[in-house]
Amino acid sequence: MDNINIKKLAKELNLSTSTVSRAFRGNSDINKETKERILHLANELNYEPNHYASNLRERKSRTIAVIVPEIANNFFSQAINGIERVAREKGYHILIYLTYDDYEKEVSFINNLNNGRVDGIIMSVSGEANDHNYLNKLRKKKIPLVFFDRVYEDIATAKVTTNDYESSFLATKHLIKGGCKRIAYLVVNKKMSIGKMRMQGYADALTKYEIPYEEDLVVDCSNEHDANYETIGNIIKKVKPDGIFASVERLAISTYYVCQDLGVKIPEDIKIISFSSLEIAPLLNPSLSTITQPALDMGTKAAKLLFKAIESGSDLTVNNVVVLNAEIIKRRSTGR
Repeated sequence: MDNINIKKLAKELNLSTSTVSRAFRGNSDINKETKERILHLANELNYEPNHYASNLRERKSRTIAVIVPEIANNFFSQAINGIERVAREKGYHILIYLTYDDYEKEVSFINNLNNGRVDGIIMSVSGEANDHNYLNKLRKKKIPLVFFDRVYEDIATAKVTTNDYESSFLATKHLIKGGCKRIAYLVVNKKMSIGKMRMQGYADALTKYEIPYEEDLVVDCSNEHDANYETIGNIIKKVKPDGIFASVERLAISTYYVCQDLGVKIPEDIKIISFSSLEIAPLLNPSLSTITQPALDMGTKAAKLLFKAIESGSDLTVNNVVVLNAEIIKRRSTGR
């Protein structure tokens, strides 16, 4: 067959051009046998699809951006796996941008992506500053945005989160039931919505069980291990908590190092629980009790919401909110 193109290929197969096109993009909504028949004939006729030209006709980049604070954290690694899996099924690529919790980087990334380089954005925010108007530019350019885990409440778009307040309340309750009366809460950013929700759960659990809230037990930490090591060491030596609630996993790891170096025994002297998706949590000595978020599922849900908007051309409003349940897994670090 001379001058083979997608229309002639579709006619030869008695299929629509859209079905043939989706087969070349690896979409999962096509019958396996049909896909094999398409690819087999294309191979026989030496036909190679021109994805670039196709994307130009559709005015789509076939690419989405994922903006996250870091990927060293197991939670974000798992969430990205979920996003990538959905994107691949849709015939899309992903670009990953790391903010390292730097607000200026976040603004810069959004401004650079405003030019149509991507068809949509999935984002876990840096949590800094109060002016988030730069995100409203995306709506004007019809670039859909989905928040996951860490969100800005004042931006009306789709969000995928977990039950942070309830999880924190139950984690604090678990420490209290284990005999803790002076529980230190370690936090990186109290201003973020996720930080506020987790801290409120902690505070309300103390109130419920008639334990006084103490300002010096709420400890501001950072993203730097050395700084956290010093801060947590000072708290353990001077304030002497009998329980540690780490709002992110890096703070639990720093606490383990401090306890080892100070000769503080876990869980005999101090009990520890942390938000964490750390796969080696059961292998730590002692094994770490965790509030584990369904990270893979969160990434998958966020990606599905985004592609629903991309494919329909509709806005993602604040009504599109998915709240998943985290799981408290009790291990040796809390004496169970």
